[in-house]
Amino acid sequence: MFRPSFENRLIKGIRAMSSPTRGSIAADTVITIPAFAARGSGVQHFFGTRRLSEELCLEIGAPSPVPRVGDLVASSWLLSVKQVHGTDVLIADRPVMENDRFSAGWDALVTDQPGIMVAVRTADCVPVLMHDPQRSVVAAVHAGWRGAVANIVEKTIAIMGARFGTRPEHLRIGIGPSAGGCCYEVDGPVLEAIDRLGPHAAQAVGERRGSKGYLDLKRLIRQQALAVGVKSEAVFSVNLCTICQEPLFFSYRREGRVVGTMVSAIGLVSGQETLDRASDACQSPRAFVTINRPMMDAHRSGG
Repeated sequence: MFRPSFENRLIKGIRAMSSPTRGSIAADTVITIPAFAARGSGVQHFFGTRRLSEELCLEIGAPSPVPRVGDLVASSWLLSVKQVHGTDVLIADRPVMENDRFSAGWDALVTDQPGIMVAVRTADCVPVLMHDPQRSVVAAVHAGWRGAVANIVEKTIAIMGARFGTRPEHLRIGIGPSAGGCCYEVDGPVLEAIDRLGPHAAQAVGERRGSKGYLDLKRLIRQQALAVGVKSEAVFSVNLCTICQEPLFFSYRREGRVVGTMVSAIGLVSGQETLDRASDACQSPRAFVTINRPMMDAHRSGG
């Protein structure tokens, strides 16, 4: 269990949700950051732990009902798609329906639609959540070292700007739990790719021993966000390592295979909730709201 005392020692400014709500997924299964969790922020979000993944009903490439988690209000849909370690972005600018399917691969999702929580799954890669309160747009990004080298965060911000008018200085960004610089040892080809990004990116590599070194992915993502104009005080990191925090997180590097993934998500809160969802989404998979047919746009990047 993620206890508040543990939180206070390890993550200054990060809130570990506690006090489970009766008839819902236990609230201590997620981590939130104050910038997104404050009342009136306009969004709801969470960075999931391994416990959430074990309790959450999530269908990849299809809208899934959103259960109540702690203080979160019921949203209509949780949307997660196939991830391919690329830089393509799915733009959801229309409502979604139960029978919509998204079979291609994307590593970032952007939406301006209340009632949709865009989600990514990670097991050492970095979950990045973004919110533009000026334009009411959110994004969820899956960033491994390949995505970081290909500038997926920069490209997602550029797409938010081109499509919705987002300006980097208006963004708030949450960087979630991932493999940390304490444990994430990478080899020569990865280091060479990082070094090619320039001296600032190379600073994300800590101790080097021969052809290997320790990569701080969260630091690299933060640097890339700041480089395109996001304000330093608007970037928040959950400084927990998925590799060495085994009770909390799955880790591909630690386990040597995909045992499970954490789910992290963000969504706009509508002025009036349209769905009073059943307490357990797994037991009520067809309690859907009737909405209009969507029109989804997939932005294909050249990177």
